[in-house]
Amino acid sequence: MAETETVKHSRVQRALAAVERVGNRLPDPAVLFIALLFIVWILSWLLSGVSFEVIDPRSGQPLVVNNLLSGSALASFFTVIVTNFTHFHPLGVVLVAMLGIGVAEHSGFINAALRAMMAVTAKWLLTPMVILVGIVSHTAVDAGYVLVIPLGGVIFYAAGRHPLAGIAAAFAGVSGGFSANFVPSTLDPMLQGITQAGAQILDPAVVLNPLNNYFFTTISSVLIIGFGWYLTDRIVEPRLKGTELDGDLADLPTMEPLAESERKGLRIALYSMLAGIVLLVVSAWPEGSAWRGAGGGLTAGDARLMQSIVPLIFLLFLLPGVVFGIASGSIRSSRDMIAGMTKAMSTMGYYLVIMFFIAQFIYAFGQSNLGVLLALEGAAVLKALALPSAITIIGIIILTGFINLFVGSASAKWALLAPIFVPMLMQLGISPDLTQAAYRIGDSSTNIITPLMPYFPLVVVFCQRYVKGTGIGTVTAMMLPYSVTFLTVWTVFLLIYWAIGIPLGLQATYTYPG
Repeated sequence: MAETETVKHSRVQRALAAVERVGNRLPDPAVLFIALLFIVWILSWLLSGVSFEVIDPRSGQPLVVNNLLSGSALASFFTVIVTNFTHFHPLGVVLVAMLGIGVAEHSGFINAALRAMMAVTAKWLLTPMVILVGIVSHTAVDAGYVLVIPLGGVIFYAAGRHPLAGIAAAFAGVSGGFSANFVPSTLDPMLQGITQAGAQILDPAVVLNPLNNYFFTTISSVLIIGFGWYLTDRIVEPRLKGTELDGDLADLPTMEPLAESERKGLRIALYSMLAGIVLLVVSAWPEGSAWRGAGGGLTAGDARLMQSIVPLIFLLFLLPGVVFGIASGSIRSSRDMIAGMTKAMSTMGYYLVIMFFIAQFIYAFGQSNLGVLLALEGAAVLKALALPSAITIIGIIILTGFINLFVGSASAKWALLAPIFVPMLMQLGISPDLTQAAYRIGDSSTNIITPLMPYFPLVVVFCQRYVKGTGIGTVTAMMLPYSVTFLTVWTVFLLIYWAIGIPLGLQATYTYPG
């Protein structure tokens, strides 16, 4: 039995090595997105004269591919190149958060905090802990990408383990398990609203609960942590043992005991962080708090608390970073604080270049309607097949996972697919709640293997801190076991969950009418 398992593992490792070689032969990510931009332009020109029978759910009219090579379209493109870049959401999220994290890292606060944590945490529990933190970070919108993923690498390095395995585990929790969370987030009401609108096409009386998938996503957290733990420790990290660390490791923490000045600084810094959190809770608690949304909720999309997550993270690291620096003596003047921010920004140069071209590609892809065409044609094929209910659910998961390789936004994708999938499955007796759960599996599982996901290049940059030669192929090969396993196991889990009849969430059903 052990010999058979070894053979299987060696085959997996050879397959992943092949994926890495092929992936790393691709052009630099920036050049790749330039090439993709030209491909979108050419395809939009070729398909602009083709008549499609699918209806665009946004307009109710037949879908039309827009020719981006027309004089008017090219002129419009040049007028928005700058704003495409400066208004690109992931750009601001990363840079603002990194300013605060840069101070906390430069002062030694993060280093000291991790060393203190490592002293009381068993090494064998590091993997599930990192994945768990990654899953919980979904509550803070996109903060997990800039906060948890790099810390995963630092934590593993400090424990004497391969840092890329820590980054992989964190990335799996943050992005691969995007729809596995036991803490409600803004994604829940966002998807529920789109699902409800799709259901009301067939039945205007349908009303869904925003937490209609809450029980399923909560239990799914255990699934993602368990399989992510196994994959990290048994597949991913053993394969990385031969990968030499040749990056800039000078400022990374070691397992040396804390000095007295560091212990004092850490204690005062943590008190300051706690005071900041308490102040935030006290200010947000009253019903009339300015942090709340129009409906009084703190987690609603229009709540100022949710809209301020990234600036709050900036302050949450800036404050203890400065306090630790002053108390421990590592910060002696305001120049030291600015030096920390400057150093953090200096590591973002490559990321900024990639983001410029990603922003232009995503704008062109959206304007062309090619992503809409891909989603709607795929959904039309699935509908025409008229498969049994369980097979249709599997088909929705697979189709969503495939489309997710090209269209990253969970809400934008569901806005296109829900008006088709939800009424179609309602006619088969399947509830909107179950259809939404199936969509969430496909939407999560392939996030971690597509370079078109805006935060994917950032993960490459994080890995390059440890292994300079890291490329798209390295990260894709590293994350492929998670993606395939999550997609397969999570799908089977949903089918078993459905067969047993465990509630999907609050006021949720499996059948329509339910």
